[in-house]
Amino acid sequence: MPTRLWTLLAACAALLGGTAQGTAAASERRLSATGEQLLGLSERMAAAGSTEQAKTILSALEQDPDPNIRNEARFRMARLLEAQGMNTGAAVLLRAVVDDAPTAVPARLELAQLLDRMGDRDGAWRQMRAVRASGLPASVARLIDRYSEALRAARPAGMSIEVALAPDSNINRATRSDTLGTVIGDFTIDQDAKAKSGTGLAISAQGYRRFGIPGTSAALLARVSGFGDLYRRSKFNDIAVDAAAGPELQLGSNRLNLEAGTTMRWFGQKPYSRSARIGAAWMRPLGGRTQLDAGLSAALIDNRVNHLEDGRDFSARLSVEHALSPTMGVIGTLSGERMSARDPGYSTTGWRAGLSLWRDVGRLTLTAGGEFGRLSADERLSLFPDRRSDRYTRLSLAATFRQLQFGGFAPVARFSMERNRSSIAFYDYKRRRMEIGFARAF
Repeated sequence: MPTRLWTLLAACAALLGGTAQGTAAASERRLSATGEQLLGLSERMAAAGSTEQAKTILSALEQDPDPNIRNEARFRMARLLEAQGMNTGAAVLLRAVVDDAPTAVPARLELAQLLDRMGDRDGAWRQMRAVRASGLPASVARLIDRYSEALRAARPAGMSIEVALAPDSNINRATRSDTLGTVIGDFTIDQDAKAKSGTGLAISAQGYRRFGIPGTSAALLARVSGFGDLYRRSKFNDIAVDAAAGPELQLGSNRLNLEAGTTMRWFGQKPYSRSARIGAAWMRPLGGRTQLDAGLSAALIDNRVNHLEDGRDFSARLSVEHALSPTMGVIGTLSGERMSARDPGYSTTGWRAGLSLWRDVGRLTLTAGGEFGRLSADERLSLFPDRRSDRYTRLSLAATFRQLQFGGFAPVARFSMERNRSSIAFYDYKRRRMEIGFARAF
């Protein structure tokens, strides 16, 4: 992290009182003499180089019944761990502070800095929006704005992974109907083509590397990501891998990513589709509490199962996230897609809109959301009496239990319900899915 970021953080902390609880006036704090003395002793020991002894004192104070003493000890311990390069442990402690004291601005600033250093840029920006939502004096707000601009400095490389157990009522997103209506009568649908339930392993991962371009503020960003839903019956395995690279440009407060990429997907251990694409993504803060994200992409699709579905795909998306308070935020999304296939019956136009709300309740984070959409085909397929017309609905609820964290990770549970109503039985399905796994605890 550049020295100027440390300077900005120090200035913010000084204006706010220099403690983890920077929002409380000194006269309002109820600290026991013993707690204050031990905090002072730990500070002197750390300054003298006796870091382990200081950490022992702070560890004991983390259990103090006084929340001010407890959080101050966590805050100071996090700084000691950070100085030793133990970023994960420091981030967990800082997250515990802001869980107990949502308006603890210096702790949020430290946490934002750590998340950015560890590659979680979205998490860092969310902390910055929470800081602005807490209400700040004008002088502090100006420093926060300067820190936000400096936060755009990019981390060279990073990686993330998530693993979850996933019971699913419809692992192949198939119909439960027994018959399929066609222009020549009703056909009986084979059992293997109908909805199947199962419990699988859901794995997702992403890695990236950023290369600076000499003489400019731009960088070349290369990334590889993928997901897999793996089941005992391998014929239902769904796996995809995506690789992309392109320039990342910082234009004032705007960040623009341009990339070219390719995606390979397998279903049932067999090649399902491959595509080549170009795209652009744009991010812009709107004030201190809101962020705008937008993207465009165009792709050439090669369907390995049905070449009538080969074609060109164009998509656009827009999302806005706003911090309502330090512990609550709302995210709105809107997307559209146009698929121009070899057969007009497979050419479709669709859109989706969604709204989600997240809230921190102590050391528990809850997220609830809904998504709705429509899709229609250009023409009917020759086998069916009607052209395809879909109505899509998805509701979801998720929880992260940071009170149970270990090793920087915490249990996470997600539940979702999908319903796609379609004029073609093959595309008409219901689905309920649960994911129980692990995610970062901060």
